[in-house]
Amino acid sequence: MATEIEWKLELVAVPVSDVDRARSFYVDQVGFHLDHDHQVNDNLRFVQLTPRGSGCSIAIGQGITQAAPGSVEGLQLVVTDIQQAHAELKRRRVEASDIESLPWGDFVPDLDRRLLRDLLTDQRHRDSGARSAGPIG
Repeated sequence: MATEIEWKLELVAVPVSDVDRARSFYVDQVGFHLDHDHQVNDNLRFVQLTPRGSGCSIAIGQGITQAAPGSVEGLQLVVTDIQQAHAELKRRRVEASDIESLPWGDFVPDLDRRLLRDLLTDQRHRDSGARSAGPIG
């Protein structure tokens, strides 16, 4: 009998207009780990950043994608305590909006349209048997 192969999403390219500014934001302010920053040649720079505790990283840089800066939408950072995560973002001087409570979970939409989602709220929603047509459906 064949064993099922595990598929893991490990890297998402996020196009940015200013690599150094984006790197500084994610590492110095948000607290992502800097895995790699390699200038391959004049047209190719690869920067890999990983959120603490995540198995998936983002790649920013020059020449790694033809997508327009700011075009990636819908990425979510999942946390176990949204109040603590929100407080940490504020402490790190990240301009984070207030926490929004929706039927499928609690969110902190940031300026780049990525979302910070409260895993525990989502689990409570699933445990209640409710169904959602929202973004985490």
